[in-house]
Amino acid sequence: MKYTFAIDAPHQQFVSIRLEVSSPNDMLELQLPAWRPGRYELGNFAKNVKSFCVYNETGKLLPFTKTIKDKWVVDTSEASSVKVSYKYYAAELNAGSTYLDATQLYVNPVNCCLYSLENYTDEINVQLDVPENWQIASPILQENRQLRARNFDQLADSPFICSAGLQHASYEMKNVMFHVWFNGLIYPDWRRLLKDFQAFTEKQLEKFLEFPCSEYHFLIQILPYQAYHGVEHEQCTVITLGPSYDVFGRLYKELLGVSSHELYHTWNVKSIRPIEMMPYDFSKENYSKMGYLAEGVTTYMGDLMLLKSGVFTLDQYFTEFNTQLQRHFDNFGRFNYSVAESSFDTWLDGYTPGIPGRKVSIYTEGCLLAFVTDVSIMRATGNKRKLDEVMRSLYNNYGKKGIGVSEGVYKAEIENVTGTSMDWLFDQYINGTKAFEGVLTDCLDYLGLELMNEPSEDYGAAHLGVKTAVVNNQLKAMAIFPGSPFDVAGGMLDDEIIAVNEVKINNDLNQWLSFFENDTKKLIVQRKGKIVELFIPEVSRTFYQRYWIKMADEPYKLQRNALGQWLK
Repeated sequence: MKYTFAIDAPHQQFVSIRLEVSSPNDMLELQLPAWRPGRYELGNFAKNVKSFCVYNETGKLLPFTKTIKDKWVVDTSEASSVKVSYKYYAAELNAGSTYLDATQLYVNPVNCCLYSLENYTDEINVQLDVPENWQIASPILQENRQLRARNFDQLADSPFICSAGLQHASYEMKNVMFHVWFNGLIYPDWRRLLKDFQAFTEKQLEKFLEFPCSEYHFLIQILPYQAYHGVEHEQCTVITLGPSYDVFGRLYKELLGVSSHELYHTWNVKSIRPIEMMPYDFSKENYSKMGYLAEGVTTYMGDLMLLKSGVFTLDQYFTEFNTQLQRHFDNFGRFNYSVAESSFDTWLDGYTPGIPGRKVSIYTEGCLLAFVTDVSIMRATGNKRKLDEVMRSLYNNYGKKGIGVSEGVYKAEIENVTGTSMDWLFDQYINGTKAFEGVLTDCLDYLGLELMNEPSEDYGAAHLGVKTAVVNNQLKAMAIFPGSPFDVAGGMLDDEIIAVNEVKINNDLNQWLSFFENDTKKLIVQRKGKIVELFIPEVSRTFYQRYWIKMADEPYKLQRNALGQWLK
């Protein structure tokens, strides 16, 4: 197969794509991927396609039928090969999209490249008709502005950026070249960045002993507005981050965090993959309950590798861990839906808030359970072994061999290391909804750490049980603690709070609530065009809490030893 990407009028943001493919049969089915790896939901990329035409080798138009939303069936009875041309609208810029303007052509082939099952395993050539002064950043770049992939799987997993604004540096680690590319308005502090990237890369290589490929590319799109997103690939990652002026300031820890996370994915997901996704089927949903392994373990290990490599201090690591704790305790879906069930349902609504209290995050819950697993392994082995050994075994025995991993395999690998049953972990926490607080407290205590909590600094959240935010200059109820005074009073999500005890508020709700602390409180809210009064009952308890971890005041020697081993 051969693809050609061309630019006609970049300001219109349509990429011209041509596919040349052989057709030995009388019918050719052409499929556009329905989703992309790294985001387990349907992408409906076909909505961006127009001007779809098919020709035979003599230039004659061939008839075709669109059978489903993203599949075309072509009559090739009068053709031995075909040329398919179409335009793809590329107006969205994130880590998993395709984008075109006057400054760059950025392509995730899985968005916009058709494939046929008959030619799926054929070698693929890609011709890039882009301006001569544009550089090309790609893990599969060949000579003369051509890319070459061994099959469609590799092409789909190989994004590229063509731009005159690319900046590049590289470093070598264990005979593997690591390339760092920046595109956009940025002045990289290369010395600082390469020192930190080398540190976390070396630590990850130390844990797995080898790297799955001979070179790796960090493709980093820097944007002038707020952005944070990363997507993993076999030989690279794409990261979007902004605004530009904060990348090497306030956002630098975010750049390190997402980069370490995506690099760890090279082993975990790109090699160690849930059995349901081995191989990927781009035509439909690939349901799996193992998001806690794919994303949860990666979230945990990504930050932990920054700590173990010395890139993060312990306090910086605690800040990231505290974020996961807060997200966990603020989400009442943890009482209703397990992380395994929530993983399966990413294909339903996994990347939106969804209805209140239904589900949890595979990133947050999976991260915390990875921590529990890690410490449990340490406890069972006298601090001699950790989750690192489990992941290395999965890589060597499954990932390297192209064998998918099931929940049973993951559980057996943990039990092989610990020598004990892990039924409690999988039955009660991964596939169940048992509260995490007890097991988290126990694991933290083993390391000489303490789980702390106190009422939220937000008066409304702590005492009324309502979290608010300003949306379009309106103070809205965004989250409600079940059974809290705001809930009992009949408060609803999306209520606009406009007054407290007859006093109109002006972005000062908490100040007025504190002022009326010892008085009966009445809120005036606007609800879908109606004015509603809420009489808030008086209670003595608090609701939303702030959670964090800290070093125990007097950790025992055993705990100090455990913490030291955990940090290695």
